[in-house]
Amino acid sequence: MPEVSGAAWVALAGLLGLLIGSFLNVVIHRLPKMLERQWREQCAESAADPAAPAAPAPKASEAPPPYNLVTPRSACPACQAPISAWQNIPLVSYLLLRGRCASCGVRISLRYPLIELLCGVLTAAVAWKFGVGWPALAAAIVTWFLIALAGIDLDHQLLPDYLTLPLLWGGLIASLLWTPSTTASLPVSPAQAIVGAAAGYVSLWAVFHLFRLCTGKEGMGYGDFKLLAALGAWLGARMLLPIVLGSATVGAIVGITLILSGQRGRGVPLPFGPFLAAAGWLAIMWGPEWVNAYIGLYGRV
Repeated sequence: MPEVSGAAWVALAGLLGLLIGSFLNVVIHRLPKMLERQWREQCAESAADPAAPAAPAPKASEAPPPYNLVTPRSACPACQAPISAWQNIPLVSYLLLRGRCASCGVRISLRYPLIELLCGVLTAAVAWKFGVGWPALAAAIVTWFLIALAGIDLDHQLLPDYLTLPLLWGGLIASLLWTPSTTASLPVSPAQAIVGAAAGYVSLWAVFHLFRLCTGKEGMGYGDFKLLAALGAWLGARMLLPIVLGSATVGAIVGITLILSGQRGRGVPLPFGPFLAAAGWLAIMWGPEWVNAYIGLYGRV
């Protein structure tokens, strides 16, 4: 059991995780819509006839309202009633409202408090594992990114560059700023981060093209390459094999189970990002212990 100061640190981290989880719900919901708007605008610009006279700029009153992670204010999807501050307290508001909108009574999706609870629990676990210090902060930030990426991939089969690339560059920069710890899994040395990022991307890229060559189908997206590269940047190359094997094994079990139970057709793709994210988080927490135990076992054979 942690000491009193350790318990306070874990509790504070858990509360922070709840707040971050509330924001991650916004990211998971809005970021794909923001990207869709951008893509539509780019398609409209590409389809425009360059010889045609330029259309007049829309008036301020005719311009579409801004839509980002801050604006507009959060509202009920059913009745569009704004959500007040007291209705947006992580977990507490959901319980007080009994899972329903205060204005129209429509049931609120259970995923919102679950994301908040998951983020709070995982952040507290990181604080318990790493204690006070930079490794705990780094592990918490990676955890938040992984939760957002997993949620978006589950909904849209999309791992946005807006999240994977900052996570990748963050791992590379962290390797330069902080000396690697002998007790923590991250960050790693600059050399390990560079090799891990390159190996993570190239390994899934090679599997992707080999699978397409053999089957004529695409087995995963480029976002999966970037996510594994980001994990390699934070954890180094030696963590990649446990992450890939763990995520592929669990993904196969889940996929087969869904097919046999009739909940998913054989031709329906299953997002791989959530399994990568889960395996990556486990590698952050216990990866070095697993690798050292395996090496020790292999050495005794």
